[in-house]
Amino acid sequence: MENEKNHIIPYKTFLYVLAGLIALTLTSVTLTQISLGTMTVVIALVIAAIKSSFVLSIFMHLKFENKMFSRAVIGVITLLCAVIIITLLDYLNR
Repeated sequence: MENEKNHIIPYKTFLYVLAGLIALTLTSVTLTQISLGTMTVVIALVIAAIKSSFVLSIFMHLKFENKMFSRAVIGVITLLCAVIIITLLDYLNR
């Protein structure tokens, strides 16, 4: 407990992240009104990945943690992306 570092993030950063999350949410809601075929799902997943990276790095303080945690999260996200891509390939080939 003595070696812990407190990371104080200014409220301005939280407001910027909040504005970004709201903008990306509105973008994904607007995307549902546009018919892009199978690209709609891909774009929605990319937007969701960007939003989750904001939450992971800022709100969960992953930005300030040990590199081991960052590598573990990147590994899990890579595995999740592989599963999603395999699922999308199955969906497209039906």
